[in-house]
Parts: sequence; structure tokens; C-alpha cells
Amino acid sequence: MRIAIPVKDESLTFFGNAGHTPKFAIYDMSGSGMFRSFKLNEVRANPRTDLDHDHDDEDHDCSHSQDDAEHIAQHNKMGVILEDCNYIVVRRACRNTVNAMKSCGVSVIKYGGEDTKSDAILRALAAQFL
Repeated sequence: MRIAIPVKDESLTFFGNAGHTPKFAIYDMSGSGMFRSFKLNEVRANPRTDLDHDHDDEDHDCSHSQDDAEHIAQHNKMGVILEDCNYIVVRRACRNTVNAMKSCGVSVIKYGGEDTKSDAILRALAAQFL
């Protein structure tokens, strides 16, 4: 099983706004029950080319219409590069991000905890990965 987590950079610090993250950490999960383990597979760049704001702004709200075809196409790029993942973990995700993931077979799992490192978040959510 493969899980994507939006991160700021190779420090693997969680980036809550999945649609605007600079990168995705891709983990492979093995085992089951209380014996699940997670191994970092790679870090992928967000392929969106329409992000012209400071990536440190996790709280950015899109000013695009939910029906804006170009905006939807940009989100779909993320779905395509994550289609080999079973899940993506998010704190926030706009409707276009969720739809892009869904169309590529990636389930969205929300994380509302306080941890900021991706490995701790994976451990906290382990029971939700079926």
C-alpha cells in the first residue's frame, strides 16, 4: 500500500494544504494491525504550474471558481502523479483536489492532529489505512 503526504521539503514537515504543497512524500506501508510499518519511498515535486504565491502559506485560499477548467486541469496533474498511491493525507483540500484524487483512485484521509512530521502522522493514522 502506498500513501502520499504533502510536505514542505525533504525535511518531511507536513504541509496542511494539499493542493498547494511544494512536494509529496510517498511512503510504502507493510504489515497489518499493530505491526504496520512505513518506509519513505521518494519525495515528488507538486506538478502544478499555476502556484505563484509563497509556498510557506499553507492557509492560502484559492480565488478560482470551482468550475474553472484550467484550475481543475492543474489539480488533475496532482492526481496523475499520485495515481500509484492508495491514500493522500490532508489537513485541508479544496473540492478540486478531492475530485482529482478520487478520479485517480486515491482516497483522502483527513488529519487534524498536532504532529508536524510525516512519520508521526502516519503512525497516528495507521488504523485508517485499510
